[in-house]
Amino acid sequence: MFPSAVAMGVAGVLCYATNLGASMITICALALYLSLGGSQTLWLIYRTLPRDVKGLYRYLRLLKRIHHAKRNNLSVPKIFQEVVRKNRNKVAFYFEDETWTFQQVDELSNKVGNYFAAKGVKHGDPVALFMENCVEYVCIWLGLTKIGAIPALINYNLRFDSLKHCINVAACKAVICGANIQAALAEARESDDLSNLPVYVFGTGENELILKDAVNMDVGIKESPSTTPPQIDSVNFSDKMVFIYTSGTTGMPKAAVIKHSRYLFFTSGVYYLAALDPSDVIYDPLPLYHTAGGMLGTGQALLYACSTVIRVKFSASKYWEETIRYSVTVAQYIGEICRYLLNTPEKPEDKRHNIRLMFGNGLRPNIWKDFQSRFSIPRISEFYGSTEGNANIINMDGKPGAVGFVSVLFPSVYPVALIKVDEDTREVVRDANGMCILCKPGEPGEFIGKIVKDDPVRDFHGYADDSATKKKIVRDVFKKGDYAFLSGDILMMDEEGYLYFKDRTGDTFRWKGENVSTNEVEAVISKVAGHADVVVYGVEVPGAEGRAGMAAILDGEVSLNLEELYAGVMRALASYARPYFVRIAKELEMTGTYKLKKIAIQKEGFNPNVIKDKIYFLDAKKKEYVPLTIDLYDKIVSGEVRF
Repeated sequence: MFPSAVAMGVAGVLCYATNLGASMITICALALYLSLGGSQTLWLIYRTLPRDVKGLYRYLRLLKRIHHAKRNNLSVPKIFQEVVRKNRNKVAFYFEDETWTFQQVDELSNKVGNYFAAKGVKHGDPVALFMENCVEYVCIWLGLTKIGAIPALINYNLRFDSLKHCINVAACKAVICGANIQAALAEARESDDLSNLPVYVFGTGENELILKDAVNMDVGIKESPSTTPPQIDSVNFSDKMVFIYTSGTTGMPKAAVIKHSRYLFFTSGVYYLAALDPSDVIYDPLPLYHTAGGMLGTGQALLYACSTVIRVKFSASKYWEETIRYSVTVAQYIGEICRYLLNTPEKPEDKRHNIRLMFGNGLRPNIWKDFQSRFSIPRISEFYGSTEGNANIINMDGKPGAVGFVSVLFPSVYPVALIKVDEDTREVVRDANGMCILCKPGEPGEFIGKIVKDDPVRDFHGYADDSATKKKIVRDVFKKGDYAFLSGDILMMDEEGYLYFKDRTGDTFRWKGENVSTNEVEAVISKVAGHADVVVYGVEVPGAEGRAGMAAILDGEVSLNLEELYAGVMRALASYARPYFVRIAKELEMTGTYKLKKIAIQKEGFNPNVIKDKIYFLDAKKKEYVPLTIDLYDKIVSGEVRF
C-alpha cells in the first residue's frame, strides 16, 4: 500500500512542478484513493495534498542545494566567497548606525583568520568566543572557520562555574573576549584550569586591558593581511564548524557540534521552506550565540546575500521603528519577543512596516492571532528544532499554533515521528517486541528523528562530550537495529499532520528565551543552602512565555537564610536562571535509586492556597525574597505583577 502512495505522491509533485493541469492531478488523487482506500483518505488528500506537494517541491530544492555542496566539498566560508564575489558592495549587515558591505565583512574575517593562523591556531582547534552582539562578532567566528578552527560561541551572560564549564567542555585552546565583559572572564580565570589559557581581547582599541596577561588583538588585526587565508582550501563540507551551546535535557550546557554541512542545512531550510529571497532584509535582534540569531538569521546574509539587521539586544520599543528604518521585509522572533511586543502600547508604527513574513519559534498559540492581526503580519512561519538535533520542521503555510507538519500521506519522505513516553518517568514506552510505540493523532509523545549516518540531513553529530551524545539516542524505533535522535520535547499531531509543541521532557525549562538547566541551578542553590537537597523546575505563570524558575529546598528546621540565598543566586546565575519562587519543603520524595522526584511537586505549582509549605517570591524592586502571600499570588496571576 505505502509504496504505491509514494509513487502517486511523486506523480503529484510532477503535476505541480510541470503544470500539466487539473486532469492529471485528479488522476493522481484518484489513484491515491484507490491505493489507500476510504473516504477519510480522500478527505486527507483534499486537505493536505496541496500543502504536501508544495512542501516536497521546496524540500527537493533544499536537498539539491545540500548535495551540490557535498559533491563539491563546499564549506560555509567557501560559499561565502562566492556570495562576496557577486555582491561586493551590497549591504550585508546593518548595526545601529553602521552599514557593512559584503566586501568589508570578507576583509575583516580574512584579517582575523590570518591573525590567528600566525598565532599558531590550527585546523580543528576550538577557540572560545565570549562577546556581545556586533558585526565584528560574526566576522571573528567566520574568520576562524576560514582557517579550519572551531569557534565555541559562549553565552555572554554566563558567569563563574558555568562559564568555566563551557570553555573546558569544548577543550578550547584560547579565548576571545569582548572588552566590556572582561571582568566576567577575569573571575572565571581565578581557577587554575583556566589561568594559563591564552586570552585575546577585542574592542579596546589601544586602551589598557583589565585581564591579566591578555593580548590586545585590535592592534594585531589592523596589521594582519586582508587576503583570503590559504588554509580555506583545506576546510571541508563535513568538518566541524562551530560549537553552539545547548542545555539539552540534562546537566550543564553542552557544546553541540555544528558541521559546515549542518549550518548549510539549517540556514537553507529556512531559506527554501519559508520562501526567502536575496532581496529580503532580515531583522535579527536575537543573541548571536544562539542557533536562531547566529545561524538562521546571519546565515541568510552569509549564504544567500540577504541584508541582515542585528543589534546589541532586543528592544520592544524599537522593534517596529527599526523595521521601518531599515526597510525590513522579513523579521525573526522567539516566543518572548512576540509577547513583549504585544504588551507595548499601540502606536502607528505597528502597521507601517513592510514585513511580509516573520519566522521563529516559541510563539504561544493563545496570542498568535492577536499578534498577527495587531501588527498586520501576512504570514508567520513557526519552526521547531534543536541546535544539535535532526528532527526539525517548519510551518510553511502559517497554520495558527502549529510548529510544523509531517505528511500523513507520505510519512517516510521525512522520517520523524512521535513516540510514547511514560508520563511520570519520561522513559520510552515499548511494545511486547521491544519496539517504540508510535503515537496516534491527538496523543502526546516525544518527537524523534531517524538517524542516517553520514547523511548531511539525517545524521546526528552530537556534542563535544561523547557521554552526552549517547543519552540523546534511542534504538529500535521504526525497525530492529535502527536508531533515532531524542528531541527531549513533547509534541502532539492532529489528523492533518500539523504538530503542536506541548512540553519539555528533561531537566530543563525555557524562560526569557533561554534554556535553563535545572541541574546547574540546583547545584548553585544547594551550595548556598549548605548542601541541602534541592529540586528545581519551571512553573507556568499566566501571561508569561515559558516557565518561571522555582526551587524546592529541603529544610525541615526552616532555617534557610534567605538573604544569603538571594546573594548567592544573584552572584552565580544568569538573570534568566534565577528562581522566582522558593519553596521551603519539609520533605522531598525520592525514587528507589535515590533520585529526587520533581514531577509531582512541579504539578503543584506555586499556589499558596494549595501548598502548605512556605513559599517566597523574588522581588526585583526590594532585591530580596519576600513571602508569597495570597494577595501577592493573586497579583501575579492577574498580571498586576510582571516578570
